[in-house]
Amino acid sequence: MNRFETVFERPAFIAFTVAGDPDPATSRVVAQTLIQSGADILELGIPFSDPVGDGPVIQRADERALCAGATTDSAFALVRDVRRESDVPVVLLVYCNTVFARGPERFYREAKEAGVDGILIVDMPIEEADMVLAYATETGIAPIFTVTPTTPPERVKKIAAHAGGFLYLVSLSGVTGKRETLSEAALPLIQSVREETDMPLALGFGIATETHARQAVAAGADGVIVGSAIVEIVERHVGDAKGMERELSDYISRMKAAVVGSVPADEDQNSV
Repeated sequence: MNRFETVFERPAFIAFTVAGDPDPATSRVVAQTLIQSGADILELGIPFSDPVGDGPVIQRADERALCAGATTDSAFALVRDVRRESDVPVVLLVYCNTVFARGPERFYREAKEAGVDGILIVDMPIEEADMVLAYATETGIAPIFTVTPTTPPERVKKIAAHAGGFLYLVSLSGVTGKRETLSEAALPLIQSVREETDMPLALGFGIATETHARQAVAAGADGVIVGSAIVEIVERHVGDAKGMERELSDYISRMKAAVVGSVPADEDQNSV
């Protein structure tokens, strides 16, 4: 079953968290809360010691998770926990070193067995993707790729021809992190990529408020991805699981409502 088939029938809310942050038990609660509060797709980052694409908030989450003993095995275990409770699509965000330390064939096989639906190897360009595409096809795991504001149209076509699930549109040049305003490049990026492909387009990097989400969907995004704002809530509530659940639930519910268009503009609330 392809769990992506119906998820983009309406604008989708994609929620990111770091697997194992701040510890295995709390990470399971975070994942469950994100899903129960309305996430259409769960994106799990496998902690890495040198996450060059991530800003300080997610870097600190990686450090907390690694210090708490997070591994690739524990990330797969978290996916299995999610799969026992929900059929929501699960995407892994991972760096090349993690995949190749385990071996691509084994990594994809174990990811499939755990219940993973898509894998984004964030530092792997399309030109090097042949190293994993055969395993993605064999397992049925969608190969997800990023497109940035500087990606030329011909390269967008090349990426889309090999991608599955959705295209991850990076709204700005730089690393992940919460921003006050949506990048000026974000909306033109959605429009320019739409001219090259019919694939679902999900916008990420810097999205933190209901206003950001509504702007992205109004410009034609099929989904929005929120990471740092979620991870920041987890960070603020280390040691306070109940407070974390309450704040996460409220934030995700509001963002999901904005994505599907049920929050009036005059009732907008900024990111927590």
